Amino acid sequence: MDLKLHRPQAACGTTGRAFAAGDVVCSTLVRRNGTVERVDVAADAWGGPPDEAIAWWRCRYPAPQDAAREPAPADALLDALEALEDSPDEPLRYLLALQLVRRRVLRMAESHDADDPRLLVLSCRRRGRDYRVRMVAAAEAGVEGVEDRLAALLWSGEAA
Repeated sequence: MDLKLHRPQAACGTTGRAFAAGDVVCSTLVRRNGTVERVDVAADAWGGPPDEAIAWWRCRYPAPQDAAREPAPADALLDALEALEDSPDEPLRYLLALQLVRRRVLRMAESHDADDPRLLVLSCRRRGRDYRVRMVAAAEAGVEGVEDRLAALLWSGEAA
């Protein structure tokens, strides 16, 4: 499955209020009418993910200067994902895998692990291998420090 994810929406999907740089936003991928849509909601209006959500995460609305920064190379991010294989429940690993899906470096494999429904199987053509990544709950992904570690990794390629 190829997912094309867009940048955060300019306004809250629930209240219609415009986002400002640095606002905490809860983003959700929702399957509707055969497509996957991104819905961004202000943290104070977030009531949890909808039933049809595929994934959700917490982030900060980017500042205009963030758009000018160079993202870390895909190979550096894959190296970091592999380095975290010994920590399967690490929220950073799940969030990093989602970013690599967003960048089209990883794809959702057609197969899945029947023994563990929380295990995503992601395929990488670049490295010719599959990655098994355990999904984490939004509360786990929002643990203090994870967002900063992910941002440092995505924009610098440094191991977090």
